[in-house]
Amino acid sequence: QVQLVESGGGLVQPGGSLRLSCLASGSISSINAMAWYRQAPGKERELVAAITSGGTTKYTDSVKGRFTISSDNAKIAVYLQMNSLKPEDTAVYYCSFDYYVFRRPYNSWGQGTQVTVSS
Repeated sequence: QVQLVESGGGLVQPGGSLRLSCLASGSISSINAMAWYRQAPGKERELVAAITSGGTTKYTDSVKGRFTISSDNAKIAVYLQMNSLKPEDTAVYYCSFDYYVFRRPYNSWGQGTQVTVSS
């Protein structure tokens, strides 16, 4: 089973920036897509950004123009650059990979990293 480890969360003031990283360990034949989700207290988990193996990206409307998702297929990693952070971005952020191992599809999640935007 592939394990995902997130890092980069923390406390930041409104308007500040953070860069989240998610590195995979384990055997992966190929990656279909990687994504970042978040879950704020009392709210459902939502998709923040996603990137396919071909580099196509999509973002939820609330982060467009502020967040950038990128990947490093050689390192099997996905990143989320978050700029102009707002208090409403406060949440636990999770990375998720859709991948194949010997043609069988799998999905793995990280343990989550807390992002708190507050003055």
